[in-house]
Amino acid sequence: MTISQELIDILACPQCKGDVTLTESGEGLCCPSCKLIYEIRDGIPVMLAEEAKPMD
Repeated sequence: MTISQELIDILACPQCKGDVTLTESGEGLCCPSCKLIYEIRDGIPVMLAEEAKPMD
C-alpha cells in the first residue's frame, strides 16, 4: 500500500522540518538533509525521529 503524493507534499521531517520524499522501494519517506528514513507501516508514515533509520 502506498501513500498519496498529496500526503507526502504536506509532511515534513520532524527533526529539521524539511521536505521528505518517497523512497525508491516505496517503503518509507526519506529526508535528504538529515539522512533519515521514516518507515511506512500499514500505509501510515511513522514520523517519529526516534524511530527513523539512517540512510545507507
